[in-house]
Amino acid sequence: MRKLKAILLLAYALLSAWALLAIYLKWKYPVYLTPVSTLVGFMFVLLHAGGSLGWRRSILLLALSTGISLAMESIGVATGLVYGPYHYTDRLGPLFLGLVPYLIPVAWFLMMYPSLVIASKLIGSPSGIGKMLLVAAVGGVVMTSWDLVMDPAMVLGGHWVWDGPQASRVYFGIPLQNFWGWWLTTFLVFITYLFITRNWHKVINPNPDRQAAVMYALTGGSSVLSAFLMGLIYPALIGLLAMLPWAVAGLLPTRDVQSGKRLKTTWF
Repeated sequence: MRKLKAILLLAYALLSAWALLAIYLKWKYPVYLTPVSTLVGFMFVLLHAGGSLGWRRSILLLALSTGISLAMESIGVATGLVYGPYHYTDRLGPLFLGLVPYLIPVAWFLMMYPSLVIASKLIGSPSGIGKMLLVAAVGGVVMTSWDLVMDPAMVLGGHWVWDGPQASRVYFGIPLQNFWGWWLTTFLVFITYLFITRNWHKVINPNPDRQAAVMYALTGGSSVLSAFLMGLIYPALIGLLAMLPWAVAGLLPTRDVQSGKRLKTTWF
């Protein structure tokens, strides 16, 4: 299993590098590259989550992430109430109910899990509902930081289109409501997951949490470089500044405050 995870992570890194090279050299961008890369990253994250959380927790987190993100996205596209008015093109494949690409919930989980890992490392073990709310809230910020750079690049790439008056789209053609919607979607997934699992038996984590942070950093770094190569200099800089502290925090080893020993356990 460890070798398979290493292969998947390497494949994800190579696919990301291929995408960046295609942008830099102005090659014709293969339509299938984004779905393939996303699915490879998803498989790595799911395997890592299974080894870290146990499969019962991992499947629950996947189910919540898929169900809530797909519901919020569908409502958002149909009404414009969650993220602002927008619609998807056909570049990400078939659409659920003609509204949201099936690939979108896959991408949500790919970055939700690392965001939860990073937030949990920063906040620590919850002692009650207040701590759970804080982890969910911080995790939402970690996740939304990625969208600050990813969304402008994906719009320029023709994956979705923002509708509505230009005056309402103040962040490089994107409404600020979108980022509130991202935070809310992530928060709902995390708080529901933490509430359901609060009394479940804790699982020993045989995988360093930093592996999940590597996925966050790799995905975020790829988005930043893509935006920069596409001429989106300011979104790239904003995304870099927004994501860098979370990536660094996730990559630092967790230590026992009293003993100073590195830990390989997870409470969530």
